[in-house]
Amino acid sequence: GEAAVEQLDVVPDPALDASGRVDELDGEIRRALSRRPPLLARHRVDALDGPVGGEVGDGAHQSSLRPGQVGTVPAVAVVKPFRALRYDTGAAGPLATLVAPPYDVISPEERERLRAQSPHNVVRLTLPDDEEQAARELEEWRAQGILVEEPPAVWALEQDYVGPDGIARTRFGLVCSLKVEPYETGTVLPHERTHAGPKEGRLRLLRATRVQLEPIFLLYDGPAPAERPDRAPDLEVEDARLWRLDDPTLVRAFDDRQLLIADGHHRYETAVVLAQEEGTPASAQMLVVLVSSEDPGLEIFPTHRLFDRPRRLESAGDGAGELTELTRDGSRSVAVPQGMLDVQLVDTLGTDGISYTPDAAEAERRVRDGEAAVAYLLRPTRIEDVFEHARRGDVLPQKTTYFYPKLISGLLLHPL
Repeated sequence: GEAAVEQLDVVPDPALDASGRVDELDGEIRRALSRRPPLLARHRVDALDGPVGGEVGDGAHQSSLRPGQVGTVPAVAVVKPFRALRYDTGAAGPLATLVAPPYDVISPEERERLRAQSPHNVVRLTLPDDEEQAARELEEWRAQGILVEEPPAVWALEQDYVGPDGIARTRFGLVCSLKVEPYETGTVLPHERTHAGPKEGRLRLLRATRVQLEPIFLLYDGPAPAERPDRAPDLEVEDARLWRLDDPTLVRAFDDRQLLIADGHHRYETAVVLAQEEGTPASAQMLVVLVSSEDPGLEIFPTHRLFDRPRRLESAGDGAGELTELTRDGSRSVAVPQGMLDVQLVDTLGTDGISYTPDAAEAERRVRDGEAAVAYLLRPTRIEDVFEHARRGDVLPQKTTYFYPKLISGLLLHPL
């Protein structure tokens, strides 16, 4: 006769079951948050930095921003396909009239120009007259078919550009949905200080629209898990091309990766606050572009510093490299101490009267014309140095890095 078959109750091993690991991690994070001091407390600016500080904190920063563990559970990036909202150009018009740069690089004059291009330009959502108006317009556009929803997917993104150095490059990344985590889990690493003012406005907008309107830019170590598809792009505008990728397994490549915020610290911290407020899986999702640190098109450019009053830096005797101090009397080289970045040395002068430009020729002109008393021309910060400082828990000065080109807003939106 047939052999007896014993029925067994199988309990998934959390170490192998992704959802089990995520649930266990959530519990560890909440317990860790309840007993750890606020992160970045010394950089608070006003009241919003209280709830944000509870997410991103300085007391646990140094130990937690290394590849490591929260309790006994390894920190892992949870990356997913997502249902994108995109423009239907048949109803909305040409895509070139609908997209815009990120909100934080748009001047008042450029905002008006973009608004005049189309009644549906994304700047009406990212820089609205008020947040409730943005929410109303967003709902109207969805109802009218101006914005349509795509099936769940990861997207490949290519951007062609000529950098400030005059060299043509192509940068490749993947557009995904990321589960946001407090910095102290070590899953996502910051590298720059933030201020509360920009976060207040972004949080009001996110609460009102319930949509991640713009992607943030993150880096990871290792090769990209996908390549440029060998077919025409699904979306194309302004030297940017997007392909829908229907392979849901791509995201597993990020299970053991740490992610470094290249651009978008304020928006990331805002998303963490919303996730803590609501405590739902949907509220913890964020629109991101993930770029490999090995991508040949990835480049960090320097942001030079100018001061409206005279300053002077002293050279280090054992300097590892030199930056340039420029005044109307001429220029001189300043040796940077071993283990210190150019931006950290200039940061010792404070930020009173400071301004910034990525254009060295512009910095020289402003000094020559008397618009600035002194300029410091910096060397580019290396990607490996940014990762190293972030993993140590160092919070670097604002504008330590200048990633070019900026991501384009309006190609894909991420409803929560």
